[in-house]
Parts: sequence; structure tokens; C-alpha cells
Amino acid sequence: MIRCIAVDDEKPAMDLLADNIGRVPFLQLVGKCRNTAEAYECMRNEQVDLVFLDIQMPGITGMDWLKSLPTLPMVILITAYEQYAVEGFAVGVTDYLVKPVPFDRFLKACHKAHEIFLQKKNSIPPLPNPVSRDFMFVHVEYRQVRVNFSDVVMVEGMKDYVKIHLDGLRPILTRMSMKAIEEKLPESIFQRIHKSYIVSVPRIREIKKGLALIGEHEVPVSDHYKEKLEERLGL
Repeated sequence: MIRCIAVDDEKPAMDLLADNIGRVPFLQLVGKCRNTAEAYECMRNEQVDLVFLDIQMPGITGMDWLKSLPTLPMVILITAYEQYAVEGFAVGVTDYLVKPVPFDRFLKACHKAHEIFLQKKNSIPPLPNPVSRDFMFVHVEYRQVRVNFSDVVMVEGMKDYVKIHLDGLRPILTRMSMKAIEEKLPESIFQRIHKSYIVSVPRIREIKKGLALIGEHEVPVSDHYKEKLEERLGL
């Protein structure tokens, strides 16, 4: 299933786009965004494989927003303007649709994205490099603070910040997205179990009714991450 978001500031266009997405069996709409700021927030908190994006919107345009992203998901541009096609493909978009979009053309673009998605999913990933260090540094009030992975109990997302809960030490609050800190933490130890929580798997003491007991903390386990967690714990 391809998890996607729709980004368009016009409600009629958004409603039509959401309806078209709902007609494609391998797409799951996980967010409807009125602008690129909402889209960015959604991508911080959700796994997003594909973005359906309008170009002309208030504030930063869809094209400028794409150029600002450090990594680009699959993107299908949907716009009333033909002149951005060359620029769009130069940026690396999957397809470019001009409004009004016939459903058969929309479906063709979705199948193109599906093929790319399956190729990535079925490719054999390289063996992960062993963790070369057992710590990271995070920015806290104009200084860089060392955090040992062995001390981390869990990480809690708090809008533009994350709170790193440590064993026997005061929590650390740093301005960082959940996605960014997830990339810093070794997968061999940590796992995301909710859009707002990453936990140290060896510290999980109990699982019950959608909750994980980590130390003295009861942390929610969302349905999206439940299967992977149970598989890892051998449940």
C-alpha cells in the first residue's frame, strides 16, 4: 500500500483529488494539506511514500518547496499550468498532470508510481553498517550535548522539539524532528512505535492493550507500528 498525501489550497480540487485517490486500490490517503507547511508537518509525523502536489499556492510554491526538501519522495504534480513540466521533471518528479485531469491519465500516473514503489520495495538493500559509535550529539541551548545510546529510554515528539528521556538523568529537550532523530538512532536498538514515540526495544518490559511499558512510562503503540513491533519481539 502506497501512503500518500494531497496538497492543494482549493477545496473543490482537493475533494476531486481525494475521490480519485480513493478509487485506486493500492493508494492510502494519510493526509489532506492546504499548503506546503501542512504538508511538511504531515511528512514529519507520518510515513509518506507519494505526494500529489499543486504548484500555485499561497506562500511558497509547490515547486520551490520541492527544491527545499533534503530528500524527495515520489511526487505527482497536478496543476493548471503546463509551463512547469520541464522544471518539474528536472527536479525529479514522478509525473506531471495538467488540470482538468481525466481519471485514466490520473490512473496511469499512479501505476507509474506503483512500479517505482515496488522496485524499491523488492530491491535487495545493502547490509547495514555496524554502529560505528555508541553516542550522538544534540544541540541544546547553544551547545552540543553528548547522548549515549545506552542511556536513552525513549524519545518523545513535541511539535518542533523532541524530548530524550534518559535512564537516571534529566530529560534533554532539543529542536529536531522525529524523522531526523530516528535517522541518528541505531535500528538495532530503537524502534518507532507511534508518530510521537521512539523507544529502546530492550527496555520494553510489557505490552498490553495498545501500550508498551518502558521503565515507568506507558507509551501508546499505534496500529501502524504494532505489527512490526510484535514481529521484532516474537509475539
